[in-house]
Amino acid sequence: MGTVGTGADGIAGERSQLINVAYRLLGSVTEAEDAVQDAYARWYGLPRSRQEEILSPGAWLTTVTSRICLDLLGSARARRERYVGAWLPEPLPDRAEWEHAGGTGPSGRADPADQIVLDESVAMAFLVVLESMTPAERVAFVLHDVFRYPFAEIAAVLGRAPAACKQLASSARRRLSDAPTPASAAGRADVVRQVKEAWETKDIAALVGLLDPAAVMTADGGGMVGTVLRPVAGGTRIARYMVAMADKAPGIELLERSVNGTPGLVARRPGLVMTVASFDIPDGRVTRIWAVRNPEKLRPWGGEGQ
Repeated sequence: MGTVGTGADGIAGERSQLINVAYRLLGSVTEAEDAVQDAYARWYGLPRSRQEEILSPGAWLTTVTSRICLDLLGSARARRERYVGAWLPEPLPDRAEWEHAGGTGPSGRADPADQIVLDESVAMAFLVVLESMTPAERVAFVLHDVFRYPFAEIAAVLGRAPAACKQLASSARRRLSDAPTPASAAGRADVVRQVKEAWETKDIAALVGLLDPAAVMTADGGGMVGTVLRPVAGGTRIARYMVAMADKAPGIELLERSVNGTPGLVARRPGLVMTVASFDIPDGRVTRIWAVRNPEKLRPWGGEGQ
């Protein structure tokens, strides 16, 4: 799982990789940062003699971070049961958007969201499927299939035999096998643009035409802002709901933005992002909409929660 020196620079250089691992395991920038901070605290809490015995501090930090994430995933079910409404992963802006927002973390470093590599393994559709996995499946799958760690090292994280870890990753893989193939980036961007235009003009018929009849819209307000608590199912119902939302929020500006590396929409008022929406568009029509409205999950987008 990587080899670095034991010096402060070498250890600090692992932070970006650890954040990338932890975000994919947890779906939360905040929790990922906390997990990585906890792992570093444990490293610096070791006696110097023990640190010098560890041949690969990077591997040690990855193992500890992954174990912390595994524990968090294990307790997540109870925490999600207390969560008001649906829980969605925290949406990520692209680097340009984050730099425009001028964000820095509480310690003055660049926000952890800016360190996450945006690829298909952080697409909202992918993260939502990860949520359906058991904690052990998710850890085995993410570490092996996304980050290419060998099962012998994953075994040390899960406390299971390498063969058992291989089976967990295979089981996780099957959960993804039924996912439809997404449209091209250009095709998705075109559909998102059409959704934006139809939403702005409150054209229900146009929205219905862009939505799959069996489409589902899920919103996450975390009980902090008003939103639908249960998923809205059906293209016509979603279109009507979207237009009703537009009627209730005059002056909202819709912007086409990259969300978790794929085309999405951001609804904002001056200085305040209200909603970040992601779309699943497998065959030229929208099948899923994920709308994050919880202000605590929108901090990387600038101006939120202030």
